[in-house]
Amino acid sequence: MKYAVGIYRLLIAFLCLAWTSVAWGEPDYWVFFTYQTNFVLGLVMAWAGIARLIDGKQPPAWLKGVLTLYILITGIVGAFILPPGDPAKAKYVFGVVTAPVLHKVVPVLALLDFVLFDAHRRFKWHYVFSWLIYFPIYIAFVLIRAGLWPNAGPADDGSSYPYGFIDVSKIGWRQFGVNIVTYLAAFAVLAFVVFLVDRALPKKPLLK
Repeated sequence: MKYAVGIYRLLIAFLCLAWTSVAWGEPDYWVFFTYQTNFVLGLVMAWAGIARLIDGKQPPAWLKGVLTLYILITGIVGAFILPPGDPAKAKYVFGVVTAPVLHKVVPVLALLDFVLFDAHRRFKWHYVFSWLIYFPIYIAFVLIRAGLWPNAGPADDGSSYPYGFIDVSKIGWRQFGVNIVTYLAAFAVLAFVVFLVDRALPKKPLLK
């Protein structure tokens, strides 16, 4: 299993890094939550996969946990909240559309990795709160970028806001505040679920 797990994690890293590679040619794509989470997950999965193959040090529990949380958020938001993408404007890597890989395939593979191959009962209760720090940092980044470069894209109309539910220019500050509080609360609930699942699973990996 040692080599199978290592190769599996390297496969996830490959999917993440290859299918976010379009952003290197179109830098405004880095404002997307999807591209950020998948790219960082790819780096950490490469670390975890290589470490598994050479019996090296695995990524810290906090880091693996926060990326598991946010890639699940990416999958859930992509599946239930974001509108369907325009096929005419889809991006491809090796002939495969990026959105399904980054929104569906990677989150499922990462969830299986967490459940089957990670050691468990390593998360501390306060991780549920510290994991949330990325979301406000991300929102601050979007707001600052939009303020400095209001027409930098990547929206089709040139807007710098990547998602409609945080587009202050269209929904106003009041609705923006409501949306942010709602999403943060939902993310906190999901973080708690990840923590509980980790506690419920055996300490040693189910497959090792």
